[in-house]
Amino acid sequence: MRHSLAVFLLLTLAACSVFEPLPEGDPNTKAVSAEELYQEAKSNLNDGEYSTSIKRYERLQARYPYGNFAQQAMLEMAYAYYRQGEPAPAIATADRFIKQFPNNPHVDYAYYLKGLANFEGENSILNSISGQDPSERDSHTLQESFDNFKELVTRYPNSRYTPDSKVRMQYLINTLAKHDLNIAGYYLRRGAYIAAVNRAQDVLTKYPNSPATHDALDVLIQAYDAMGLTQLRDDAQLILTQNGGATVSLLSNQPEKAWWQFWK
Repeated sequence: MRHSLAVFLLLTLAACSVFEPLPEGDPNTKAVSAEELYQEAKSNLNDGEYSTSIKRYERLQARYPYGNFAQQAMLEMAYAYYRQGEPAPAIATADRFIKQFPNNPHVDYAYYLKGLANFEGENSILNSISGQDPSERDSHTLQESFDNFKELVTRYPNSRYTPDSKVRMQYLINTLAKHDLNIAGYYLRRGAYIAAVNRAQDVLTKYPNSPATHDALDVLIQAYDAMGLTQLRDDAQLILTQNGGATVSLLSNQPEKAWWQFWK
C-alpha cells in the first residue's frame, strides 16, 4: 500500500512538471532581448496598434529598465498614448521621461509631445473642419499647451520642433484672445457692462498683437456708450480708428481661419 502511494505521488509530481511553465531564467526558456522587444513594440506602433505597442513597451521597461531601449520605449509609449487619444497618460509619461532622462538627446521631443497632447492634435483638426470653435472650449488645456510649447522654445531654441511650436503658439494666442472676447461679448449682451469692459481690457493687455484687439475695442465702445461714459467711448473709438477702423466683429460668430489651414 505504501509502495503504491509513493508511486502515485511520484507520477502526480511528474505530471505537474509537464504542465507547469518553465520559470523565468530557465536555460530552456527562449530569452527575448531588449532589442527584440523594442522592435516588436515599434512595429505595432507603426501599424497603428497603439494599445498593443504600449503593453510591449511596458514589458520592455519591466524586463530591461536600463539602457537606450528602455529610454526610447518610454518616449514612444508617450507618443502611443497621444495617438490613441489619451492625453493624460501621454503627458504623465512624457513628464516621467523628462525627470528620469533630462540629458537624453531627444528630451526636446518630450516637451513637444506634452504640448501636442494638451493641444489635442488630430482632434483639433476635426473640430475645426466640423465648425466647432476651439475658443468656445475651456481655455485651461489651451493655456497648458501654450506653456508647454513656450518651455520647449525657451529651453531648446534650435530644436527641430521649435518652428512648429512657434506657429502653434501664435494660433493658441489668437484662440485664447478670442476665448476672452467671447466672454466679453456674452457679458455685453447680458448688460453686464463692467464685466464686459474688464474682459475686453484683458484681451488688449494680454494679447496686444492678436486679431481680437479690434473687436475688444468695439466691445469697449459699446459698453462705455451704454454706461454713458462718452469720453472713454470716444477714446476707444479714436484708438480703433487709428488702428484701421472697425472690423467684422468676432461676436457675430464669423468663422476664423482654421489652424489646419494656417499651419503648413
